[in-house]
Amino acid sequence: MNELYAEAGVKRKDTAGTYALRFLLIFAAIVLFFFSMRSQILLFIAVILIVAIFYLFPRLNIEYEYVFCDGQLDFDKIMGKARRKTALKIDFEQVEVMAPIGSHSLDSYKNGNLTEKDFSSRDKNAKPYVIIFRQGEKNLRILFEPNEKMLNCIKMKYPRKLVQY
Repeated sequence: MNELYAEAGVKRKDTAGTYALRFLLIFAAIVLFFFSMRSQILLFIAVILIVAIFYLFPRLNIEYEYVFCDGQLDFDKIMGKARRKTALKIDFEQVEVMAPIGSHSLDSYKNGNLTEKDFSSRDKNAKPYVIIFRQGEKNLRILFEPNEKMLNCIKMKYPRKLVQY
C-alpha cells in the first residue's frame, strides 16, 4: 500500500466580533440578574441567558483540521474541542490550482464568481494557501494552512496543480 497521508490543524483566532459577543452576553446576564429582583419573568430570562452562555461559549472556540489521503482533502471544524463536523471534502481531480495567497498564478481567478470558504487561523503571521476548486456549477476559493508534510504529499500526487513560493 502506497498511500499518501498527511494531517494538519490550526486554531482560529478570536475576532473582535467574538469578543464583543462574549462581553454582551455576560453583561446582559448580569444586568438581567440584578433587575430580576423585581420581576419573575426577568429572572426566567436571565436563567435562559446563562444557559445560552454555557452553550455558546465553547462553540466560539473553533479549530480546523485538514486531512489529505490519496487525492482527497477533508476539512473538519472542531467546536469547543469536543464537537467535530466535516465542513468540506474535495477531490483533487476537480482542483484547478493550489497556490500561496498572493501568488500570481491566482490572478486569473480574481474577477471570477467564486464562493470563499475560510479554514485558516486568520493569524496575520500565517501564510495560507488558496485552492481553486470546481464543485459542479460552483467555483470555490478555499483558504487553509497546510504543513510541510501535506504540501509534500500533494506535490508528489499532483505536481502540476501545486504552486509553491
